[in-house]
Formats: sequence, structure tokens, C-alpha cells
Amino acid sequence: MRKIKYALFLLLIIPAVLLFGGCEKSNEYKFVDLSEKVEPEKQNTSTMPDKKLRVAVAAMVSPKETLVYYEELLNYIGQEVGYEVVLIQRKTYSEINELFPKRLIDLAFVCSGPYANEQKKYEFEGLATPIVRGKPYYQSYLIVQKNSSYNTLDDLRGKIFAFTDPDSNTGTLVPRFWLYQQNETPGSFFNRVTYTYSHDNSILAVAKGLVDGATVDGHKWEFFNAKNPYFTSKTRVIKKSDYFGSPPLVASSFLKPQLKADIQKAILTMHKSQKGKSILDNLIIDRFEMPKKEWYKNVQAMFAKVHK
Repeated sequence: MRKIKYALFLLLIIPAVLLFGGCEKSNEYKFVDLSEKVEPEKQNTSTMPDKKLRVAVAAMVSPKETLVYYEELLNYIGQEVGYEVVLIQRKTYSEINELFPKRLIDLAFVCSGPYANEQKKYEFEGLATPIVRGKPYYQSYLIVQKNSSYNTLDDLRGKIFAFTDPDSNTGTLVPRFWLYQQNETPGSFFNRVTYTYSHDNSILAVAKGLVDGATVDGHKWEFFNAKNPYFTSKTRVIKKSDYFGSPPLVASSFLKPQLKADIQKAILTMHKSQKGKSILDNLIIDRFEMPKKEWYKNVQAMFAKVHK
């Protein structure tokens, strides 16, 4: 019943998102913010007198079933280091990232794009990268409706396409790069584009025929396909990108070094405990490892070409 209610909720929300989403040709992007925001209290993260960890999660992972698992993971980390976790949610990646230099958050799961290209700007550093199906990588999936006639990116010329978030690697940068390789832009190639602001929204939009195609985080598509395939089963993957380093957990550069080290140790070893492994299994994550720069070099290369 809960899944049915959630599906009905999405069916009501998606048309509104798509209706008020932007058009690439006009460069006027709009979206309806439907998330409840917890306003973080500004405090000195170098002292943390109240022993609270302010952790941000973008609405890109907002479906209730998924968010519950992330809360379990974050609460596990908090318990391991003796801090209370305060969950802060925002609609977009940029809204999350901009909280770091203001010292309003301490930890966050961020997209690979901003992590690879804008660490100095946002003043955060990587702590851990998820290992999924034995690899620290993920891919962008180009999806279309299952019964459509589309089989290649070129088949989507002149069609309606969904991006996820402007800062999303798999949901926006990758398809822009594919078009760049063809000397095209979203404005010249598609009839119209819209932003859905979450991967599950993009999957639903394609499944219901509200858009002709979309690119989504392969991890997210596989997660939904394993946990609740009602909508993914109505889509078809017609193209996969190269492998990129998976979105990492990052910490504020202002966080105390010892606390940062304790948090990193907790998440890197959680797969060794029964409780930690259970949480990771729910997220379909094998374990976490320290991020390596080489995992994200191709993201940097794409970004440099698309934004030159």
C-alpha cells in the first residue's frame, strides 16, 4: 500500500515538475520546490560544542524507501563517533554544495561532477566512495520507454528529453558531452528539455511517456530495478556511458581533523559489522573505500570540454 501511495504521489508531482521545468532553447529553467527544508544553524564546525553532525542529502535520493536507508547509514556513523546526526535536505546539488563554505553542514553525499571539478570552491574533501558490484564506478544510462522505437541517441533528435539536475554528472554532463562529440548542443539537438531534479522522477517521466528519453545514474536505476521495478520495467536502457568514480561522501574542510578521521574510519569499516553490513545491503553497496583521484579524471575531462 505504501508503494502504491508513493507511485500515485509521483504521478501527481511529475507533470507539475515537467510543466514548470525549463526549456533549453529559452534558457529559462524553473522548478517547483516540493521538499521540506530543514534550516541548518550556523555554527563553528571546528569546535562542534553540541556534538551534532549536520549531514545533507539532495532530493536526488529523496524517495522515502531510499532516504530511510541513507538515514540508517548516517545514524550508524553518528553512533560510531558519538555525535547526533541532523539530516538536512535540499532540492538541488548546488543548494547542498553552497552550504559548505558557509559552514552550515559537515557531511554530504555529493555528485561526482562537483566533487571532481569544484572541491576548492565548495571547501569539502572526499572521505569515502561506495563500492557497488565490486567496483568504485558508476555509469550514466540513457533510457527510453520500453515499447518505443528509439534505439540510439540519434533517434531522439527533435524529441523531448529530461535532464536531472544541472550539476548532475550522469543526468546532465554526460548527455551534454555526447552531444558535444557530435558538434551539437541540447538546444540544437532536442526539441525541448526539462529538469526533473531526481533520477526516480526521470525514470517515471520516461516510463509514463511524459518525455522521450533521459539519462540517469546507473546505480539508481539498478537500485530501483532490484527493489521496486514497477517503473524501471517500463523503460529500456539503450546506451551506457564510460565508467566514472561513484558519488562520494565528503566532509567540510573546516571539520576537526580527528573527527574527520573518526568518521572516515567508521564508514570504511562498517561492512565488517553485522549492523553495518545490513545497512549497506539495503543500499546495494558492498563497502566504502577511500576515493582516488584517478577515478574522477574522466569527469574532469568531460567538464573541461563541455564548458570551454
